[in-house]
Amino acid sequence: MSTQPTTDIDQLLPKNYDPKAAENKWYPYWIEKQFFKAERDPNKRPFTIVIPPPNVTGKLHLGHALDTTLQDIITRTKRMQGYSALFLPGMDHAGIATQARVEATLREEGISRHDLGREKFVEKVWEWKHIYASHIREQWEKLGLALDYSRERFTMDEGLSQAVREVFVRLYEKGLIYRGNRIINWDPAARTALSDIEVIYKEVKGALHHMRYPLADGTGYIEVATTRPETMLGDTAVAVHPEDERYKDMIGKTVILPIVGREIPIVADDYVDPEFGSGAVKITPAHDPNDFELGLRHQLPQIVVMDETGTMNELAGIYKGLDRFACRKQIIKDLTEQGVMFKVEEHIHQVGHSERSDAVVEPYLSTQWFVKMQPLADEALANANSPESVKFVPERFKTNYLRWIENIRDWCISRQLWWGHRIPAWYCGDCNETIVSRADVTECPSCHSHKLEQDNDVLDTWFSSGLWPFSTLGWPEESEDMKYFYPTNVLVTGYDIIFFWVARMMFSGLEFTGKSPFESVLIHGIIRDSEGRKMSKSLGNGVDPMEVIEKYGADALRYTLATGNSPGNDQRFYWEKVEANRNFANKIWNASRFALMNLTDFKYEEIDLSGELSTPDKWILSRLQATIADVTRLSDAFEFGESGRVLYNFIWDDLCDWYIEMAKLPLYGTDEAAKKTTQSVLVTVLDQTLKLLHPFMPFITEEIWQALPHQGESITVAPWPTVNEQWMFAEAESEMNQLMDIIRSVRNIRAEVNVPMSKKIELLIKPSDALSAERLTRGEQYLTRFCNPERLEISLDLATPDKAMSSVITGAELFLPLAGLIDIEQELKRLEKEVATLNGEVERIEKKLNNAGFMAKAPEKVVEEEKAKMADYMDKRDKVIARLAELKGE
Repeated sequence: MSTQPTTDIDQLLPKNYDPKAAENKWYPYWIEKQFFKAERDPNKRPFTIVIPPPNVTGKLHLGHALDTTLQDIITRTKRMQGYSALFLPGMDHAGIATQARVEATLREEGISRHDLGREKFVEKVWEWKHIYASHIREQWEKLGLALDYSRERFTMDEGLSQAVREVFVRLYEKGLIYRGNRIINWDPAARTALSDIEVIYKEVKGALHHMRYPLADGTGYIEVATTRPETMLGDTAVAVHPEDERYKDMIGKTVILPIVGREIPIVADDYVDPEFGSGAVKITPAHDPNDFELGLRHQLPQIVVMDETGTMNELAGIYKGLDRFACRKQIIKDLTEQGVMFKVEEHIHQVGHSERSDAVVEPYLSTQWFVKMQPLADEALANANSPESVKFVPERFKTNYLRWIENIRDWCISRQLWWGHRIPAWYCGDCNETIVSRADVTECPSCHSHKLEQDNDVLDTWFSSGLWPFSTLGWPEESEDMKYFYPTNVLVTGYDIIFFWVARMMFSGLEFTGKSPFESVLIHGIIRDSEGRKMSKSLGNGVDPMEVIEKYGADALRYTLATGNSPGNDQRFYWEKVEANRNFANKIWNASRFALMNLTDFKYEEIDLSGELSTPDKWILSRLQATIADVTRLSDAFEFGESGRVLYNFIWDDLCDWYIEMAKLPLYGTDEAAKKTTQSVLVTVLDQTLKLLHPFMPFITEEIWQALPHQGESITVAPWPTVNEQWMFAEAESEMNQLMDIIRSVRNIRAEVNVPMSKKIELLIKPSDALSAERLTRGEQYLTRFCNPERLEISLDLATPDKAMSSVITGAELFLPLAGLIDIEQELKRLEKEVATLNGEVERIEKKLNNAGFMAKAPEKVVEEEKAKMADYMDKRDKVIARLAELKGE
């Protein structure tokens, strides 16, 4: 459809841009028109991004805003480029985190989950989920995310739950899931197992406690050291290296475990480092993963001395009932008094903390469900070395990913929670059979007993979110969405969850679909505060994205986040940057208002660029083509910081500061043909520029675009600009650059000697050749308008005036006879400074051209460009030196 704008500019675009009004108007319009709904169009290529599902534990933070803004930019760009673009929304049930939040609210009411019982508690969590899912959707809307809500998923939806059960059963039947008694990471606060990647290691100032365990035969003692003396109550051996000469005679003997009085053996094992400490280590198989493995090799007993809350149990003897840290203090006191502990030294070491509760993690012997990871890791490694390998951006993160999967350990997937996917395993009370099933089991297949109890544990959250790219599209059913939209194209995520999530999805995708779940993984950094600190509740330095939007608008926030840094790197958040980008939005708004003021009654059908184009017309159209090419190339490479910079410079400098100012001449003039052409150029350039900017700033671009003469329902489904080679004018760009150089030089000289633009001056220009003379003569109207000369002379035969300020540009010298205003000494200093600058440029390029590496790798075109630059700088330098000689009378 075409539109004819109203003659009332304030009705089309009010004097001041109101972000809130635009946001409230356009998002409901986009949703109502279903522009974000992806169709399975056989004539279009699919493009899919699944949102990294936020946890339903609270409101989104600035990191979520960055993550989703980048995804939205990619999706909007691809939709405009003609793809059937799906940006699939969804949320994660976040087992441990969500359960902890709901339990905390219950505690405030004076009740616990056990008071409610499992069923009622889960109902409470579902109520929480519905409330916070609603908050998250509101925030998505505020950010302007182009999400297909018709396909929104939740990790505990019925379909996704079916996918989880299917995966569990298949892995179990393949022998890749097993139940076993092993050392796991235990969170005593949340009372659940954790996987290795849910443990955050923090540097802690602790102590290394040195003890002497007496030999049972009374011939001496052996020295051991530990950072966790409370675990010595569960020691079942002391280990030494088999080749350690100091202990060869002790191997096979026993020592008396202090306090407990139990005899434990001295065993030999290659695991022990003879160079570390005394070369002898205490072995506690139930409370240390390495000791556990050594204990299996030597058939050592496994003695658990604390319970799931971190409290010492009955096997801890006299310390029963003490918290583990209180027990540590008491044991240190007791062992010191007994002379067993003879030295305590300060020891800085890494201590594991629960990612969710921040409690110190306890290595703990427990019966849990595990996934054998090595076969899945082998598959991922094979893929990483194949032509179908996933592309990491930046590439360096692939190394991190490979390093992790090369050193993979079995994954503990059971969690002692009530909120989550319950493990699909049933235990028969009569024959002890374990039945793993896709459907609920009511009868034992072995003995037909009905005494069945389902496993109480739930699955690790990452088990279900690891299926996200395909479970959300209908798998395990061979759905039409699965056929059309899978594999997905890009995963956008922070570097902090490469192992948590990216690797899980790779393992699952390859195992269950035979394909990588995505083509590319775009890794971004985290957002830090203005001082470079990580944002956290404890520091109180977090920034609520909704607060930023309320103050400056969604477009300013999106542009700030997207252009804040290059892929993979952290960025700092500055309120000043958001304000600057709000000002950028206002600049676009004001430029558009100017255009509309000069487009009264101008219709879309009247756009005509077949008439005579002025130099500025050709220049801006040519600059637009370069901008389209650069923005498209940089967007495809996910270089949004650079893409945004290119757009910013084009809009602020080329369009607003130069073209619009020059366009005023024909727009305010009497030549109707020139006016119509300028109007057509102005509409065309604004239309194309708004489309390039739309993925970054969707609201303001839609508001302006709707006010312009346009075709179509919305900019969000308008076609992406493509380069038109007929609008590439190299000669006009060169000519315009010369005019701009002169105007800038005149303005600089006026500023140096305090001559305002309103004061008339003489401007004398000596072109270096006939072509420059012809160009500058053609551009006289612009030089007159923007330099405000009382007299303008352009001549190849110009006599160099005395006592004039001068400047050398490419293709010409200019002189401003400012009698009485010029200080010869100051002018000499200025020119000498200019010579020094030009010398630096010449030297820089000479070094580059003398660099064998550069000359070998650089394309011929680049080398020629550098040579041309050097020739230009040398020419300018020669002319400045000559002018210096004239002023000095040499």
